[in-house]
Amino acid sequence: MNRLRRFFCTPEAVAGAAILASLIAMALAAPLIFPGDPQAIAGPALLPPFHDWSLPLGTDRLGRDVLAELFHGARTSLAVGLAAAAAALLIGAIVGTLAGFAGGLIDEVLMRVTDAFQTVPSFLLALAFVSIVGPSLGVVVAAIALGAWTGPARVARAEVLSIRERDYVAGARVIGMYPLEIAFREVLPNALPPVLALSSVIVAAAILTEAALSFLGLGDPNRVTWGGMIAEGRTVLRTAPFLSIVPGVALVLTVLGVYLAGEGVVESTAVRRSLS
Repeated sequence: MNRLRRFFCTPEAVAGAAILASLIAMALAAPLIFPGDPQAIAGPALLPPFHDWSLPLGTDRLGRDVLAELFHGARTSLAVGLAAAAAALLIGAIVGTLAGFAGGLIDEVLMRVTDAFQTVPSFLLALAFVSIVGPSLGVVVAAIALGAWTGPARVARAEVLSIRERDYVAGARVIGMYPLEIAFREVLPNALPPVLALSSVIVAAAILTEAALSFLGLGDPNRVTWGGMIAEGRTVLRTAPFLSIVPGVALVLTVLGVYLAGEGVVESTAVRRSLS
């Protein structure tokens, strides 16, 4: 409770939480406010915003409701960001724990694999993966996680290295617990907080990467995405700039909200540690 109170005492956290709450509300309300296919034709093509109050943000060049696409695009961004972050944190925590706790040859091999993944820019890795496997929501999530797990792995390994020689770990060995049981039941839970602190960065990067892939035509063709909306608006940028501006602003605000919320978490945690 005290940690939550400290979180909401920071202006960054309040602003970030408000933006994220709006995004979550949009994602949850999308099928209720705009049921049916958001890509269905809803009116005349290129209707400007606020010209028809039944279509407050206008229509795109095919006559689709921009507001409906914006709400449904929030569902895609939120799903990709959270799923990719969860997958990257899970892979990174497992690899880092195994490397740090086992040491020796296992540590060396796993860290060289981590180095190999880090030599390739994460976006290029995602781009190549989606191009080879084919665009779909699951493939996009896997592609983003594939380039994002190395940071959590290194942080987890560093934490495990500092924890594995503590007294309670030695006591677990004495009572006969298996090494993997010690690693994942005794060591990993205490190494998780610094790893989880990376989640906001990974979520923000995942949302941007998904938008970039969709902009290049490599997003899920069966889902509305903000990147796809920006790419669609690019073809009529001079005559209807709102088609790119609206999803672009939503994308910037979402990433900003994730970043500010993450900063709030870090600040509230730092205050807690300084007081302890």
